[in-house]
Amino acid sequence: MRAAPTILHLDMDAFFAAAEQASKPSLRGKPVVVGGLGPRGVVATASYEARRFGVHSAMPMGQARRLAPNAAYLVPRFSFYRSISEQVMELLGRLSPLVEPLSLDEAFVDLDAGGVADDSASARAAGERLRADILATTGLTGSVGLAGSKMIAKIASEEAKPDGLVLIEPGTERELLAPRSVRILPGVGPATGEHLRRAGMTTVSDLVEAGEDELVRLLGRAHGASLYLMAQGYDDRPVVAERDAKSVSVEDTFDVDLHDRVRIRFEVERLAERCVGRLRASGHSGRTIVLKVRRFDFSTLTRSETLRGPTDDPGVVREAAGRLLEAVDTTGGVRLLGVGVSGLADYTQEDLFAQAEADAAHAAEGAVGAVATVSASEEGAEGDAGAAVTGASAVASVEPEAHEPVERRWAPGHDVRHAVYGAGWVQGSGVGRVTVRFEEPWSEPGRVRTFAVDDPELEPGEALPLVRRG
Repeated sequence: MRAAPTILHLDMDAFFAAAEQASKPSLRGKPVVVGGLGPRGVVATASYEARRFGVHSAMPMGQARRLAPNAAYLVPRFSFYRSISEQVMELLGRLSPLVEPLSLDEAFVDLDAGGVADDSASARAAGERLRADILATTGLTGSVGLAGSKMIAKIASEEAKPDGLVLIEPGTERELLAPRSVRILPGVGPATGEHLRRAGMTTVSDLVEAGEDELVRLLGRAHGASLYLMAQGYDDRPVVAERDAKSVSVEDTFDVDLHDRVRIRFEVERLAERCVGRLRASGHSGRTIVLKVRRFDFSTLTRSETLRGPTDDPGVVREAAGRLLEAVDTTGGVRLLGVGVSGLADYTQEDLFAQAEADAAHAAEGAVGAVATVSASEEGAEGDAGAAVTGASAVASVEPEAHEPVERRWAPGHDVRHAVYGAGWVQGSGVGRVTVRFEEPWSEPGRVRTFAVDDPELEPGEALPLVRRG
């Protein structure tokens, strides 16, 4: 714990949706939802306008459509978001050599290590300067939290949203946390929160009063002891630079325990896709795939498989995680799932593609027929008549056989360029037609035109920068 609030947490505001609004003038001030558009798709990010209707991240896309039927529903453009993220991370790197990215839109910064802050006044000045630089560079807003620990800095940035800065003075942590819900603490999701509620603990002060022994009895040694320290505002975790990262992982805690084996397998595959997205964003590959399963009784199992070499291929990670799941008994229900990749490297061993094919072929030996498994991201390519979606997923796509003609697909939100009308983006497609709105980030809302999906003058385009230079 520090005597000065020199740990900064940055969280970009509704990042994916905000980037889409900034690049598409016609969507500014309107509800925008980014995610998988298929029947099993989930919301990645919702704009603040969409959140007023109750839409939030990780919500099934079908539910989001019912809550906000008039919102714009777009397929993610991860390469575009990554380019913006790189600009933001460069600005963070100017503040300190110790920057710990958590995702494309979130990071911790040790201001003291960069020599830019050693007290509250200098820390606040650095935070405000950062917010102004991000807006000038990317056209987007970010919220900043400043505190003496990572946990409190993250809580502060959440309170600062949207487009604000909150500084929490060291020494005030216990007073700040005491009346808050237990859910404010890291590691307390819906399931753990409900478990604590049944034990009579709903606020952070309840946890402190219960004591460490009671929390260990309820949650196990590691989780209980850690939670007791956090409830007292204690968190001495250092900011760790990206170069020191040893693994990349993602996990989800579910509101209701999962029992259906098919649904559990689907969630594992979805997590594998997200994990690879983070892995690629960090510029790494990895050779050990890890599956984490927390069961209905709070027992946590981890299983791992080490490959012959490092990979960042989603198919390889997905298949390995699926094999690990087969060795886990989920009969009583699952409350948390996680997929991680460790043994990180800066290169990929190409023959792992062959390994994945060999493993799949081996698994199919003796089978009467093959069953194709479609991931949530791939389902985004199917769409429905209402959304007029025929575009391929932004996360993964199925490559055609070499002898088949390549069919152009038009995903909602993706960039195009027309030989006559210039740059635009896909509003929707279906029944052999594609509708495009022609506008640029710095233009007025543009006109909408419709073309045949095979119009030779219409081609996929490159994302334009959000801030016009020169």
